[in-house]
Amino acid sequence: VQLVESGEGLVQPGGSLRLSCAASGFTFSSYYMTWVRQVPGKGLEWMSTVYRDGSKTYYADSVKGRFTISRDNAKSTVSLQMNSLNAEDTAVYYCARGFLSGNYYYLDSWGQGTQVTVSS
Repeated sequence: VQLVESGEGLVQPGGSLRLSCAASGFTFSSYYMTWVRQVPGKGLEWMSTVYRDGSKTYYADSVKGRFTISRDNAKSTVSLQMNSLNAEDTAVYYCARGFLSGNYYYLDSWGQGTQVTVSS
């Protein structure tokens, strides 16, 4: 299993950035995909999840209306379009593979992370 994020960058407040995650080594369409971020010195923060077929998406309140998750099962990629960025969005962003087991949602494989910095 391999997840490789791309799209790292420095962007001004109010700007936009698109992150992508290329997956390989597993049946991509069989898994939910999730974006998580981490600010240095702080814990992980769940951002967004997309259903296996892309039919449903979920967002944290902090990014709802600004971020859009999407996936392309034919290309085994998941993306995160980030608009109206602000300094609080500065973090390392990770894509992760997820699955449901009973009433719980697990993330069992992670990418290496990509840095997003929002600064003027």
